[in-house]
Amino acid sequence: MQVGTVARLVGVSVRTLHHYDEIALVVPSGRTPKGYRTYSSADVERLHQVLTYRELGFALDVIAALLDDPSVDAMAHLRRQRELLNERIDHLHAMAAAVDKMMEAKKMGMQLTPEEQREIFGDNWTGEEYAEEAEQRWGETDEWKQSQERTASFTKDDWKAIKDEADLLEADLAAAMQRGVSPDSAEAGVLAERHRASIERYYDCGYEMQVNLAEMYIADERFAKHYNEIAPGLAQYLRDVIVANAARQG
Repeated sequence: MQVGTVARLVGVSVRTLHHYDEIALVVPSGRTPKGYRTYSSADVERLHQVLTYRELGFALDVIAALLDDPSVDAMAHLRRQRELLNERIDHLHAMAAAVDKMMEAKKMGMQLTPEEQREIFGDNWTGEEYAEEAEQRWGETDEWKQSQERTASFTKDDWKAIKDEADLLEADLAAAMQRGVSPDSAEAGVLAERHRASIERYYDCGYEMQVNLAEMYIADERFAKHYNEIAPGLAQYLRDVIVANAARQG
């Protein structure tokens, strides 16, 4: 193959191939009847090795020494290149994971790594999924902006306290339901106010907003599943408690 064909094949410029030829790094081994230099399959294989080492950051003189070492055969070169590429891939994966963590923290408004989020909220934590969906649905609302501003300063200890508070509220709701506490009772109303206060950590939550959330708890199967796994029927009970309390407030 002539220089232009090889340049297109491997994705480098003709000028680069001429330079490699001039420094005797990759020298075309054949010629056409008109005197144009041509590359054999062995030449192209050497060129691929050069480009792989270049991608890995090796200087041209080092590459030449590596390729021209008589003690190293072609398979040894390929094995070495594969090992170096694996190291490069692992490094890039680590970098990508670090960027993902930063993106997740920004989306969630949390100053926590994903590992810390799962440490606090459990292995089934799906906050990243909810955050993306929430931003798509409510990203232009004042409540979303308030939430982002307020949670931006939350520490790991803050989130632990929030999780403990939520667990206690859910346990108290389940206990009230199992004791037969009426959703429109004063006791249930206290639970409804505790729920509203927990939401107000993130954004201003009036009774109408709280009722909208309550309806979502039974309409969205993910929320319903969460509450009903704590106690069967808890999603509906929480909704009824919130709606009754909102009605009492006028």
